[in-house]
This record gives sequence, structure tokens and C-alpha cells, in this order.
Amino acid sequence: MREQTIKSFLLLAGSTFMLLFCLTPFAYMVLTSLSSNPYFLSTLDWFDFTLENYRAILTVPSLHFIDYLRNSLIVSTASAVFTIFIASLAAYCIARLVMPGKTFILFGVLAVSMFPQISLISYLFKLMADLGWVNTYAALILPYIAWTLPLSLWILVSYFVQIPPVLDKAGLIDGCSRWQILRKIILPTAAPGIISTMLLAFIFAFNEFMFALMLTTDYHARTIPVGIALFQGLHGQTPWGNIMAASTFSTLPLVILALIFQRRIIQGLTRGAIKG
Repeated sequence: MREQTIKSFLLLAGSTFMLLFCLTPFAYMVLTSLSSNPYFLSTLDWFDFTLENYRAILTVPSLHFIDYLRNSLIVSTASAVFTIFIASLAAYCIARLVMPGKTFILFGVLAVSMFPQISLISYLFKLMADLGWVNTYAALILPYIAWTLPLSLWILVSYFVQIPPVLDKAGLIDGCSRWQILRKIILPTAAPGIISTMLLAFIFAFNEFMFALMLTTDYHARTIPVGIALFQGLHGQTPWGNIMAASTFSTLPLVILALIFQRRIIQGLTRGAIKG
């Protein structure tokens, strides 16, 4: 009984610590965005509630926050959709088709993804400049697809190999082509995994900074992480209230996606391909 009590206490203490560790920065960000004095904690002043910071980011034209947010949503959605489409085809081939060197292909893709962004950005910028794509959506979407594809491929391969091959054989017996099997059997069965992978690809693209900084020049294609980082240059000082308000507002799409798809994600982690 005493051992069970100690285990329960340690579990509760660990969970509480992790919860506070993860949520304290977010809580500080929200409080700062709602205060007229961003230094209220360090100066021990009273918390002065205001929505002025949110009004500023939504109405002040020079901040271009709405443009940055729109760009991020377009680029992240497009890159996630194309990434999942390509990764699904590749994962099905690796998981189902007989082909030599499948393991080397997977590890090769993983090895290529380990190159740091800073080592690629100069060549990537020259390529985009030669194509005339600098400060366009294409300049971000294509690198984001290449950047998120290795992780997406590995996740989807792990999902596809867990789907019983008997489903493929049943489809072939019924006269389905490989494309029909993938579209009508494999993809619906692996839907939780596909949705969770798409969500991860979207989040990675939404939060990416280096490519967006180097391949965009203004609000026509610049995404929200770079836009928020450049708030300082617009005002001559660090507008912490506006930065925190923009950061809080820009997390809403990610939170909404996680809340909407959390059930599907959990199903993808706990369910098998065939229900008993």
C-alpha cells in the first residue's frame, strides 16, 4: 500500500511539474499580451488589463499581421497536403511492393534530412533567384515539402506496414488496381495516421523561420514567425505587448487543429487496422 502511494505521488508530482513547465511560458505570453505594461512582473506593478495590443496587430497597417498569418496558412496547408500525397505514394511502395534496397532508401532519405538548414540556404536562395521565385509562395512551399517529407515518410511507412497485407490481396482478388487499393483501402484504414502526420507537417511548416527569413522580402509572402520577429524594426524598440499578442493569436490555428483532430490522432496510436 505504501509503495502504491509513493508511485501515485511521484506520478502526480511529475505530471504537475511537466504541466507547469510547458504552460508557464504560454501563460506569461498571454498575460503580457493582455497588459499595458509588459514589464509588470519585473517591476512588480499592478496588472493593467487591456486589449490594445490585440487591436493594434489587427488594425495597424504597418504591422501586416493579417498578411503574415494568411501567408503562413496558405504555405503551411499547401506544403502539408503535397507532402502527404507524395509520402503516401512512397510509403505504400516501400511497405507493399517488392523492391530491392528499401531499407537503404529509407535511411538515405533520413540521412539527407540531417543536413542543417544553414548549409543549404545559400544554394537554395540562388536557385530561387534564378527562377525568379524569391518572395513568392513557391519559394517556401517547395523547400517545406522537401524538409517535412522525410519525417512524413517514416511515420507513414510505420503505419502502412501495420496494415495486414490480406487487405491488399482481397482488393486484388476483387479486381482493384494498386492505385485503387491505396485510395480505397489503405488510405481510409490509415486515416488517423495520415491526419496526425499532416498535422505535424503543417506545424513544422507553420513554425519554420530560416527559409522564410531568407527567401521572402516583404509581407506579400513573408510568414508569421519572421513577421513577428521584425516587429522590432518597425517600431524602433521592442513592442513586447504586440509581439506577445501576435504570438498568442498565431497559436490559435495550431490549437484548433489539435483539438479537432485529437480523437483521430489517438485512434491512430491505439487502434489496429482490423476491428475485432
